[in-house]
Amino acid sequence: MQKGLFITFEGNDGSGKTTISQMAYEKLKEAGYPVIYTREPGGIDIAEQIRKVILDPKNTAMDARCEALLYAASRRQHLVEKVLPALDEKKIVLCDRFVDSSLVYQGIARGIGVDEVMQINEFAIEGHMPDATIFLDVDLETGLARVANRGNMDRLDAEGMAFHEMVAKGYATIKEKYADRMHIVDANKEMDDVLTQTITTLLEIITPYV
Repeated sequence: MQKGLFITFEGNDGSGKTTISQMAYEKLKEAGYPVIYTREPGGIDIAEQIRKVILDPKNTAMDARCEALLYAASRRQHLVEKVLPALDEKKIVLCDRFVDSSLVYQGIARGIGVDEVMQINEFAIEGHMPDATIFLDVDLETGLARVANRGNMDRLDAEGMAFHEMVAKGYATIKEKYADRMHIVDANKEMDDVLTQTITTLLEIITPYV
């Protein structure tokens, strides 16, 4: 590869984002691509500790701006400790969520504002935005039904319908704002179909750099 590639996965809760991104990683690794998989919040020890605080259902008193700052702190450590070194080694980094999630969940759904949350994250990421984003697009009702069926809901999963509706609207806004790097996959289909479309899309992104 001529350079490393930073590819993120985004999507509404219940889109199958985590499952599909992990399966896509396995397929690319089996095919011999220099790929690593990671996630946000988390991916490295410090960020995983922050993740536990953010998603703990007991932390209902958490202020929206505190939440946004914790995500940014986790993102910073994850970026400098794992993502950037991998990119320097010319690897393909597949990441389950990145800054788009904060713009949607805290900027729009929490009502802080997209520009305000972006300012927090610009300090954290220093201009390191994804090269491409796979967006797994699922209907709100379908996604929430999947979340309910899997159980073990975290603090954000357990939010009310109004919050999840704002998340869906938020992603519509972010998809348009960053349309140049968004690659849309229909996540309403069966898992095998979604995975096939995701792999096809990933290869279209990766091939020019190989």
